[in-house]
Amino acid sequence: MAHLPPDEHLPRTRLLFALTAERLAAYYEHGVWLDDHQAVQIASLWLTRTRVALTVREKREFAALSDGFARELAAAVSREAGLFISHELMQALDPDYQSAIAIDVMNDCDARLREAGLQSQPEAS
Repeated sequence: MAHLPPDEHLPRTRLLFALTAERLAAYYEHGVWLDDHQAVQIASLWLTRTRVALTVREKREFAALSDGFARELAAAVSREAGLFISHELMQALDPDYQSAIAIDVMNDCDARLREAGLQSQPEAS
């Protein structure tokens, strides 16, 4: 199975991926969508492990983008497929886990950030 090294994607792409994964996991495990405040808190925790600094406005934009993407994914598939996708994405938060689904979602995150104008030049990690 083809996979990308964990550092292949920019930290902002990985952040959007992580927020989308967390939102799907909450939805499929607890039947609730995380609100944007919760997503901003998750983003802040994730960012403490990187050298990436985002403004509060940017964190809110990432929260909103991840919400739309997670809901779009959930609406496009059956519950069983959604559970599987959610599991794959959460597992893929571990850089040693390889998943074709996660690679596709990561690439989609990359494209969505570019479209939203939120992708920056390569950042130190």
